[in-house]
Amino acid sequence: MKNVDNIKIRLRPYTQAIPDILDYQIVTKVLICIWLFLFGRIFQALLKSSGRVAVTSGDWKFLFTTWQGILILLLGILSLFVYVAFDLNSKIVLSSNLITGNNVSLEESIKKGFFSIGKLLNPEGLLAVLYIALIAPILGIGLSISATEKLYIPTFISSVIESSVLYSALAGIAALAFLSMGVANLFILHGVVIDDLSVGDAGRQSRRLIRANWKDYVKQNIIFILLISASLIGAAIVCLFIPLKLITLLPAGPVNRLLTIFFVAAGTVISVFADLLGIPLYIMKMTHLYFSYKQGSEYEYNEADCHKPVINKRTAIIALAAVAAAVIVMFARFDQLFPLETDVKVIAHRAGGSEGRENTLSGLETAWAAGAYGSEIDIQRTRDGYYVLNHDGTFKRVAGDSRKPEDMTLREVKKLSIDGEPVPTFEEMLISSRGRMVLFTELKGNTADIRMADDAVKLVKQYKMEDEAVLISLKYDLIDYIETNYPEIQTGFLTFASFGKTAELNCDYIGLEEESATSDAIDAIHKEGKKALVWTANEKGSQKHFLCTAVDGLITDNVSQAIGLVTELEKRSDLDRMIDKIKTIL
Repeated sequence: MKNVDNIKIRLRPYTQAIPDILDYQIVTKVLICIWLFLFGRIFQALLKSSGRVAVTSGDWKFLFTTWQGILILLLGILSLFVYVAFDLNSKIVLSSNLITGNNVSLEESIKKGFFSIGKLLNPEGLLAVLYIALIAPILGIGLSISATEKLYIPTFISSVIESSVLYSALAGIAALAFLSMGVANLFILHGVVIDDLSVGDAGRQSRRLIRANWKDYVKQNIIFILLISASLIGAAIVCLFIPLKLITLLPAGPVNRLLTIFFVAAGTVISVFADLLGIPLYIMKMTHLYFSYKQGSEYEYNEADCHKPVINKRTAIIALAAVAAAVIVMFARFDQLFPLETDVKVIAHRAGGSEGRENTLSGLETAWAAGAYGSEIDIQRTRDGYYVLNHDGTFKRVAGDSRKPEDMTLREVKKLSIDGEPVPTFEEMLISSRGRMVLFTELKGNTADIRMADDAVKLVKQYKMEDEAVLISLKYDLIDYIETNYPEIQTGFLTFASFGKTAELNCDYIGLEEESATSDAIDAIHKEGKKALVWTANEKGSQKHFLCTAVDGLITDNVSQAIGLVTELEKRSDLDRMIDKIKTIL
C-alpha cells in the first residue's frame, strides 16, 4: 500500500497537469494547422510558377537551382522553427509554469515560447533546430518535433549500409557521435526559453549539467518511463484487454460485434489522448530535472491547485461523443470499413525476390510458382544497344565481374553467370512473363535515357504486352516522357520522398517507400485515378500492415511470406480486423 501511495505522489504533479496540457495541445495543433495551410498555399503557388505539381526525390536539384526551389527551402526551414516554437518551446514554458506555480495564462505561455525562436535565428540555433528536426527522430532519442517524428533512413539506403561492414561501422560511429552530441545538449532549449540564454551559453550550461548528473538523468528517465508505462498498461488491461477477452467468449453475432466495436473505439480514443499527453509529460519531467540540477537538489513542485479534476467535464463529453459516433458508423459499415480479404497484389522484387536468383528467368519462375501477381526487374543498355537485366552499376555483386553493362557487348554479358544461369535480356523476360505475370520494368542506371524509354516501349508493343507491362523509374523526366508520348503504355514513378501534389504527377502508378505510404497519400493517388505501389516491404509486420491498406501493389523480396499472409488475413476475427485497420490509420 505504501508503494502505491508513493507512486501516486510521484505521478500527482503530472496527472494534475493533464487538463492544462490538453488545452495547450488543442490550441497549438490549431495554430500549426493554420500555418501549414498558409505554407501549403505558398508552396503550391511557387511550384505552379515553376511548372511543377510536386518536388520529388527524382527532382531534388530543383530546390538548389531555381529561385522557387531556394524559396521553398527557406520556407521549409522557417517551418521547422515554427514547429520547434509550438511543439517544444511553448511546452517548456508551460511545464515551467506548472512546476513553479506561476499563474500565467495559456496564451502567454504559447506567446513566450513562440517569440523565443528569435534567439534561435543564428548559425548555432539553426544547427540545434536541424538536429532536433532531422537527427533526433532517426536516433529515436531526445526531443523531436511532430512534423518529422517519423523520419527514417530509406530502406534502399539502410540495406546498402547493412550489406557492408565498413558502411555499418561508419554508420555506427556517426550514430554514436550524434547521440553523444544530443545527450550533452538536452537542456539547450530549456536554457534559451526559461533563462533567456544565448544558444551558445545554453549549450555550455547543458553540457555542464549533464556531465554532473548523467547517472541521475538516466535513472530518473527509466523510473519515469516505467511509471507512465505501468499506468498505461494497467489502464489498458482493465478497460480494454479484459473486456475484449470476455467478448471472445460470446458467440459470434451482432452483440459480439457491437461490444467489440465499442471497446476498440474507446481504446482508440484513449490512445489518442495518451499520444497527446506523452511528449508534454516527458518535457515536464525534463524541465523538473533541469530545475533540480541547476538548484543542486530536487526541486519541489508547486501543488497549489492539486484538487482539480484530471479530466474535466468538457473533455469527458467530447470523448464520449466521439466514441458514440464512431460505434454507430462502424457498426453500420463494418464490412466496408474492415474488409476481411485484401485486394493488394504481391509483386516480386528483382524478378523472384530472395527466393530466386536476382533478375533471372528462374527468379521469374519462382515468383510465378509462389503466386505473385507480377515481378519487378531492372534493365540497362549494353554497349551494342541491347537491354539486359542488372540492378547495380556493375556485375560485381551478382556475377563477380566489375565491368558496367554499358561497357560490355551482349555477347560478353551472356558469358557471365549468376549462380550458373546467364544474364537474361529484357526480351527474354517479356516472353517468359507474357500471359502469366505483369512485368514492372525499372529503367535503371547510366543508360536510363530517352533512347531506353523509346526502345522499351517498342519492345512492349512488339510483344503486345501493353496490359502486362509497366515501365517504372526513379527518374521522373523519363516517366513523364513516356506517359506524354505513349499514353497507351503503363508507367510508374518511384519516389522515396516527395512534397506537394505527388498524386498529380504524370503517370499511372506511383511507387512510395514504406514510411511515405500513408493512408492519406494512398487516398490522394486513388482520387487522381492512379494506382499506388509500396516498395520494398520485407518484414512480416510491414507486409501485414500494407496488405490491410488500400494500396494496389506490394513489392517485396519475401514473396511466399506475403502470399501466406494474404491467406491468414481471411481467417481473422472482428477484433483482429478492426485492430489491423486502425493500425494503418494511426
